[in-house]
Amino acid sequence: MEKTASEKIKLAIFVLIGLTLFVLVVYFVGSKQKMFGKTEHLTAIFDNVNGLQLGNNVRYSGINVGTVRGIEMINDSTISVDMVIDESIFPHIKKNAVATIGSDGLVGSKVININPGKGNQPSIEPGDIIKSSERIRTDDLMKTLNVTNKNAALLTADLLKITKEITQGEGTLGALVNDTIMASDMKQTMNNLKMTSKGTTETVNNLNKIVVSLSDKNSVIGVLNDPAVAKKIKAIVENLDQSSQEINKAVTNLNGAISNIKNGKGAINYLSNDPNLVKKIDSTVTNLNKATLLLNEDLEAMKHNFLLRGYFKKQEKEKKKPQ
Repeated sequence: MEKTASEKIKLAIFVLIGLTLFVLVVYFVGSKQKMFGKTEHLTAIFDNVNGLQLGNNVRYSGINVGTVRGIEMINDSTISVDMVIDESIFPHIKKNAVATIGSDGLVGSKVININPGKGNQPSIEPGDIIKSSERIRTDDLMKTLNVTNKNAALLTADLLKITKEITQGEGTLGALVNDTIMASDMKQTMNNLKMTSKGTTETVNNLNKIVVSLSDKNSVIGVLNDPAVAKKIKAIVENLDQSSQEINKAVTNLNGAISNIKNGKGAINYLSNDPNLVKKIDSTVTNLNKATLLLNEDLEAMKHNFLLRGYFKKQEKEKKKPQ
């Protein structure tokens, strides 16, 4: 059955619409994959690509700038990743930039993130190899968490054991927790410590007041801080030192004299130890007293003598004149 003209027109419109959609999809995908713009190659070396695949996006500072075009295994620990980057981005990527492998969201596909380097560095050239940094993998993270969980379980078991012993009154902590007498003693001890601390604080405050008063010029020590007073005290001490030396000399001489007396040297020892001389001196003093009495009597007799009476009266008149 031959198709009518209207049906042919509808078929042609449908085909045109399909081709148009196909071209748009190809263009959209190509623009996303940087297939139609000018691109250049850039390489990064990784130890582990963590599931990276061909066609995954490459981002620079969070912006899609290219795609992964090749993944090559160089050896058992080195993997080369070839990236196609928009040519206009190359001037912005410095040679100290670092490439890392991340995820597009929590469960999205893998992407390569190129992080800008610090400082002023020249821009990369097409075909350069940039540094890479390995992020912590999920497997490694799970292993670490597994070890942490085991350690937490062991710690929990130990804590339960210790708690049980404490509640049963075992060990020092158990005794402290369950013994009411010891708790009372501890409370009393703490009160004593508080009182002691209070007394210590008061003592320190008093000491501070004393130290402050030491600088007061009205106090004794404050006066000693005066340079003039210190100079006078120094002079007094020097004088006392000199006097002490003179006293020591005098004492030494006196000790020598006393030693000479004890050893029978000098007149004093002779006078004090010779009994005959003492008797002679005593007799002489007695005779002197007698002679003095006789001399007084003779003098009195001379006053009454008519030859000398005038002389004595003249002497008495001369004595009375000054009075």
